[in-house]
Amino acid sequence: MFKRNISGSDLLLIIANLIPVFGVWFLGWSPTEAFIVYAMETMIVGILTILKMLIATIAKGKDEWHANGKTTLKSGFFFIFFFIIHFGIFAMVQTTIFSQAAQITPPNSGMMHFFFKWYTYINEDIAWMLGAFIISYIAKSFIPFLLNGDYKTMPIMAIMFQPYGRIFIQQFTVILGSMFLSLGLGKIFILVFALAKIAFELLIDYDKLMGKAMNDLKKSSAKK
Repeated sequence: MFKRNISGSDLLLIIANLIPVFGVWFLGWSPTEAFIVYAMETMIVGILTILKMLIATIAKGKDEWHANGKTTLKSGFFFIFFFIIHFGIFAMVQTTIFSQAAQITPPNSGMMHFFFKWYTYINEDIAWMLGAFIISYIAKSFIPFLLNGDYKTMPIMAIMFQPYGRIFIQQFTVILGSMFLSLGLGKIFILVFALAKIAFELLIDYDKLMGKAMNDLKKSSAKK
């Protein structure tokens, strides 16, 4: 499903993706630091999703869980716990491959050092880039979620799976980018990467895709 209109929040996300490119090309920022920010984006999206699920849990308590062709009522905290484990493994694999391929972890620090210590990598340049992403995601997703009352009406399961479409694309390209970093081509690839990321953001309506997937899941559960 493709978008018909570009919203103001889409423009904020475009700007957030272009800030690392501008910094690397014109301000002398490190391509490695820019890709560290893109890897950290996974963590930020995960934290915001947990906050959204927590708010929905406070509002609704329980919600429908669709699995194995059955529908059951589960506490919102069950969804949160499942997301932390499932998305956490997802993020751990990405950050581990990225940090090892880009060779950014200290010697003898362990393969999962970046995943557990990602916040220690934040310096001034990274803070600027990461701040832009946080602002754009809050404006695009979190504030509308509150103002539109989605926390009352949106299935918690849909909230839980909301970030996976974007993050899957982002994870693949970040891992690929780490390989280009090891070849000294990070400056070129970050431009291609950011443009590809923006193109996906403008062309694909992830929320509609998720809505369709949830409806298909409900229909499948209702038949059994």
